[in-house]
Amino acid sequence: MKKGKSITTYVLLVIGIIVLVNFLADRFFVRLDFTADKRYTLSEATRNILKSMKEPVTVTAYISEALPPDFARLRRDFKDELTEYSNRSGGKVLFEFINPNKDEQTEQKTMQEGIQPVLINVREKDQMKQQKAYMGAVVHYGDKKEVIPFIQPGAAMEYSLSTSIKKMTIENKPKLGFIQGHGEPNPNTMMQVVQALSVLYDVEDVKLSDSAFDPGKYKTLVWVAPKDSIPAVQFAKLDYFLSSGKNIYIAMNRVEGNFQNATGSVINTGLERWLLEKGLRVNPDFVIDMSCGSVMVNQQQGGMTFQTNMQFPYLPLLTKFPESPVTKGLTSVMLQFASSMEYSGINKDVTFTPIATSSDKAGTENAPLYFNIARNWQQKDFTRSKVVLAGVLSGRISGNASSRMLVVSDGDFPINGEGQQARQIPPDNLNFFVNGVDWLSDDTGLIDLRAKEVSSRPLDQMEDGKKAFIKYLNFLLPLILIVGYGFFRWQYRRNLRMKRMNENYI
Repeated sequence: MKKGKSITTYVLLVIGIIVLVNFLADRFFVRLDFTADKRYTLSEATRNILKSMKEPVTVTAYISEALPPDFARLRRDFKDELTEYSNRSGGKVLFEFINPNKDEQTEQKTMQEGIQPVLINVREKDQMKQQKAYMGAVVHYGDKKEVIPFIQPGAAMEYSLSTSIKKMTIENKPKLGFIQGHGEPNPNTMMQVVQALSVLYDVEDVKLSDSAFDPGKYKTLVWVAPKDSIPAVQFAKLDYFLSSGKNIYIAMNRVEGNFQNATGSVINTGLERWLLEKGLRVNPDFVIDMSCGSVMVNQQQGGMTFQTNMQFPYLPLLTKFPESPVTKGLTSVMLQFASSMEYSGINKDVTFTPIATSSDKAGTENAPLYFNIARNWQQKDFTRSKVVLAGVLSGRISGNASSRMLVVSDGDFPINGEGQQARQIPPDNLNFFVNGVDWLSDDTGLIDLRAKEVSSRPLDQMEDGKKAFIKYLNFLLPLILIVGYGFFRWQYRRNLRMKRMNENYI
């Protein structure tokens, strides 16, 4: 009888604990984040943005229901993310979820809000078919609205949400000046860059020759690929800009390659001499790298002409980067006809920090030169290691104020082009450029969010061996643990039984 009461008490206690845990879990959201990059923990930048909000933010998530498991998890993860935003903001972030597929009227409203459906593959009765799904959100702050047309899973959720809120809550955007007037590409030819920077900054054209140029207006000056000669008086304006503690981003071409006649030549604008006065020499050479991009080459065989994809070492593919906020999380950046750079250290008040280098198998070739596309490259052609391709000058570069200047020895990597020549630049090229400008210009910490976003690595980018190891580990580890626990209990009970059978056991 006593034993029966004890069992009943134990069962009621367990039920009471379960009810209490569910009650607390319903009212208090707690999430433990064991990911290496703290993907599911709100960053300091996001927390600061939430603290600075003067009005509530409403997030309306338009996410379809009854989706396959991979996409259904997106809805749950986004809800968890919004719950944490709400908790961190003291309830100032309000949210609701709407199923656009509920009826035709709701679907029309979703598309009017700026969220378009995407087609996803689903398996039904052993057949693959495409299903229309919505996975977007609209963020409202006062009378302002930002649309997130497609919600990326993982760390990108935080970046999308935080930048949308920041864009609406920021009162006075800092100004960026894109220097023009020396043959530079128009900002319209850098659509992706300008679009990304416009979230936090007002992007304007600047002419150093203009007498009305006011350096005090701009947080950072950006100079991309000048081609024409630059008067000395304009460099004096840049010195004044640096002396006031402002920063400059320079992506320059010291050499250029012409695919039409397969030649490479030197570019002299005067910018290289001005940098040399600061102790930074950008050499008139082409960096070659075994880790490189490729070009399409026409080849003939018999009476037929066909195209072949061939490695082209003059297009360095950077995959390893020195530790820097500018390159954190980047996987690969493609440069085009980059040059080597060296720092002489003539100014003790200035430090130089490399932020991008070649691979361990690289080299340089002096311009001018002829490109032999069909050249049979050998190991002996790559005799240099970690050639510096980009770096940062920090300190008293000009005057007594501390400033920074980021220099990349390729001016073409952020350019989309225009008209029929326009193309999408690789994602990490965009991140490399925008990260640099953010690091020079923005003190909110959103650069860490972008780095956090791009450091997310999908499984399909892993090596096959590592992928197989993780697959079988996930499958076998639970079985091994269960069998191990069963063996342990069997051994324990066997030893206990043997001990009881011992004639000296009391």
